[in-house]
Amino acid sequence: MGLIKIDESKCKKDGVCVRDCLPAVIRLSEGSGFPEMVPGGEHICLFCGHCVTVCPEGALSHEGIPFELTSPIAEKLVIDEAQAVQFLRSRRSIRFFQDKPVEREKVRRLIEVARYAPTAGNSQTVEWLVHTDRSKISEIAALAEGWAREVVRNDPSVVATRPYLPRVVATWDSGRDSVLRSAPVLIVASAPKEAAFGFVDLTLALSYLDLLAPTMGLGTCWVGLLQGALLSSPSVKEVVGIPKEHPHHYPMMLGYPAVKHHRLPERKPPRITFA
Repeated sequence: MGLIKIDESKCKKDGVCVRDCLPAVIRLSEGSGFPEMVPGGEHICLFCGHCVTVCPEGALSHEGIPFELTSPIAEKLVIDEAQAVQFLRSRRSIRFFQDKPVEREKVRRLIEVARYAPTAGNSQTVEWLVHTDRSKISEIAALAEGWAREVVRNDPSVVATRPYLPRVVATWDSGRDSVLRSAPVLIVASAPKEAAFGFVDLTLALSYLDLLAPTMGLGTCWVGLLQGALLSSPSVKEVVGIPKEHPHHYPMMLGYPAVKHHRLPERKPPRITFA
């Protein structure tokens, strides 16, 4: 049986679990007709849990994803298309935050949900770094601004493609944090070099966190300025605290918004090619 256990009183031998298994480690037994693990399948299994969740009869359990630890999908919580569209379109980047801390329980909850984002091969290698110390966040912002200042001073070609950089420097000189916007929380998602698609994995995870945050009264913003500094300066990466063996990373601001948006802005029409 390998990693899976079959409740033969429930199983209909319909092969749904077999068809949905990506690494094809489940088959229907030639003798009994019940699902079984192929020889050596335990070494190939992705531990994704699809075999458990796709069974309409609830007849299959997995050693790594026990049936008892899965949750049924509540039909009353399923949103319709119009609700989903407004939810997605109402997502905004927040760059003005209230001067109040974010409860650690909320940050933990955001990350707990973000871990359900898909990862390549179900690797689940994304790690999370959370800064809440205001002095540390200010130090990191200053380092990123220093990087931007050097770019403005020494590389006109970059300024040509990023015309906002001189304004970042000028705003900083006026006494305002133009990098991290005095956000009370800085979150960095990262992944090790062994994760071949680590940057995609952490981007998906941050997107989950980004979309969930407004339901908790919170706002977020992806920090491209800091990411630029992290990619250019190992010393900035060290100060932020990202492990040296993690080449994949991206930072995000988090806090209670000081502004509220009341309308949905339009965007350019999509460019679609059906090949």
